[in-house]
Amino acid sequence: PSSEGPRGRERQIEAGGRRADAGQANIERGCGGKLVSPERRRRCVQHVREKYPVSERRACRVLGQSRTSQRYQPIIRDDEEPLTAAIVRLAGQYGRYGYRRVTALLHAEGWHVNHKRVGRIWRREGLKVPLKQPKRGRLWLNDGSCIRLRPGWRNHVWAYDFVQARTHDGRSFRMLTVIDEYTRECLAIEVDRHIRSGDVLHVLADLFTQRGVPDYIRSDNGSEFTAIAVREWLSRVGVKTLYIEPGSPWENGYNESFNGKLRDELLNGEIFCSMTEAKVLIEQWRRHYNTVRPHSSLGYRPPAPQTVMPHRGDTPSAARGLRATRRSTDSLN
Repeated sequence: PSSEGPRGRERQIEAGGRRADAGQANIERGCGGKLVSPERRRRCVQHVREKYPVSERRACRVLGQSRTSQRYQPIIRDDEEPLTAAIVRLAGQYGRYGYRRVTALLHAEGWHVNHKRVGRIWRREGLKVPLKQPKRGRLWLNDGSCIRLRPGWRNHVWAYDFVQARTHDGRSFRMLTVIDEYTRECLAIEVDRHIRSGDVLHVLADLFTQRGVPDYIRSDNGSEFTAIAVREWLSRVGVKTLYIEPGSPWENGYNESFNGKLRDELLNGEIFCSMTEAKVLIEQWRRHYNTVRPHSSLGYRPPAPQTVMPHRGDTPSAARGLRATRRSTDSLN
């Protein structure tokens, strides 16, 4: 029998029912994977020589491997094992960090290594790389202006929001997180079973006394933030409020991102047996976030490091001057 092709024309059936179609696999080539890296080619040549009585020259010619690359002996550095141990240690201590953030931590410990070498060791050891988060678009108006006010300096825009978690007995508690959008510093995390508008005012009053009064403060439309007492008090101290649109958490992106890191790096991995334990561990993580944890948007530096790192070429007197300037700035704030 024959089969009909396009436009009613007949075509002969090929032998064995196989067609030379682009969508079909080539039987002669098979479905094997590609040998991309020289190391995989070296292992493949070695495997062929162990299985078949062929010379190295013939195996390299068949597999398309250069004999120079086949005979190359990788140079293992003296610090390979200590560096690998340090990377594995940091990856185990900070399970949600990728190799770039681990590279920044290695620099802080005194290692002189770039992120590409750390990435190679990271993949070789089979360490987990966090999934890349999808980018979110901004909310734009018809005239081309953006609703969200972008921070331009320190104490320009603060943001606060609530995070909820549970202790080991199943009872829930709340956390009020306050951040500076420009410096990415977490200013406070208030932890309690119940946080109402009066508690919000107490936290803000303490921060205004210690840090100064911001120009704007951003939040959602929760009852604790839109309460009349909170709005009137903020108006009296000269702070303008920025309320996001209902159901649009991405407009408070800085704080939402921080809350995600808090949950991912601490809350999802800890069991809080009591409120006291929760307060101590959360405050400890907040200090680590501000002073140690590398922040990708800040060039993998912490938001509020404990010391000032002088640039290369700075003299010791210049470094002392930088530290003195930092102390005087902190005293003014």
